[in-house]
Amino acid sequence: MQKIDLSQIRFMVIDPNPTSMELTRDILGMMGARAIRKCATTDKAIEALRSDPFDIVVTEWNTTPLSGLEFVEYIRTSSESPNRLMPILLMTARSEQEYVVQARDRGITEFLAKPFTVEGLHRRLVSMIAFPRPFIDAERYFGPDRRRRRAIGYKGPERRADGVSN
Repeated sequence: MQKIDLSQIRFMVIDPNPTSMELTRDILGMMGARAIRKCATTDKAIEALRSDPFDIVVTEWNTTPLSGLEFVEYIRTSSESPNRLMPILLMTARSEQEYVVQARDRGITEFLAKPFTVEGLHRRLVSMIAFPRPFIDAERYFGPDRRRRRAIGYKGPERRADGVSN
């Protein structure tokens, strides 16, 4: 397991379930995080993001008044977004492929199915911090590059010369 220092990273955790929010906060604290802001609603989260800088947002899918997906879309596309490049980890019990694809296509950085393990959360954080993906700004998408593995050696007619995806 790769070692990362979370002590200087400012986290925001958005979850309407107090038990789940405390569990996530406790695990982040156990991993070394010291600056963790908790928000029960997305409107409180947006208000906090406008006044304080955060490095990573961890959000539940089932939030209000915006859903986790709507929150991600706000961060990625709104002219009022405080940071369109904010790394966002979306957590949910909805782990079927259709939900993962929806989340990916809205611009999440990482996806974590609930119930999650400490190791699973740690792996997502390592990915976000140590191996950030470049952002893509296309006509119908803004967010981290959705491709995890590049096609190696493919020179066919559909291969994009510039490597940018839609």
